Amino acid sequence: MTPQPPARTAETYQERLGLPWWAWPSSLLTGAVVATELTLGVPDLPAWLPYAILLPLSLLLIFPLGRLRVAVRDGEFLVDDARLPTSVIAGVVALDAAGKREALGVGAHPLAFVVQRPWIGTAVQVLLDDPADPTPYWVISSRRPVELATALLEVSRRERAAQAS
Repeated sequence: MTPQPPARTAETYQERLGLPWWAWPSSLLTGAVVATELTLGVPDLPAWLPYAILLPLSLLLIFPLGRLRVAVRDGEFLVDDARLPTSVIAGVVALDAAGKREALGVGAHPLAFVVQRPWIGTAVQVLLDDPADPTPYWVISSRRPVELATALLEVSRRERAAQAS
C-alpha cells in the first residue's frame, strides 16, 4: 500500500490581511506631495533631500499594516499575537459588509475584541463561552469569512467533544 498524502483539512486555515494594491501608490503620492511642500516652503533645503527621505519613509510607515496574520491551528485561533483556545468558542458567524458594520456599530459591546481592517469588507464574529473571560465575542476582518467560520466551528466541535469524553 502506498501512503495517502495528508488531505488539507479545515483546521489549518491561514490568511494574511494585506493592503490593497492601491495603498502603495497612494502612499508614494502622499510622500511626494509632502516632499514638494517642504521643497517649496524651505528654499535653503536641497531640492532632492525631502524626496530622498519622505518617499521611502511613506512606504515604511504602511508596511506593518499589511502583515497581520489570521490562522486556525493546533487548537487555537491566532490573530496576530492574540491567541484564543478553540474550546471556548460557542459559535461563529460569517459577516458580510452590512453585518460587519452592525457588529462594529453603536450596539457593539465595549469589551469585545476587535481586529478590523477598513479595506476588508467582510469579517467573522466569534462568540465565546468562557465564564472567566469578560470578553463576549471577537470580531475579526477576513477576506474569506465563510472558510474561516467553517474552520473555527470544526476545530471547536472537535475540541469540545474531546473534553466531554
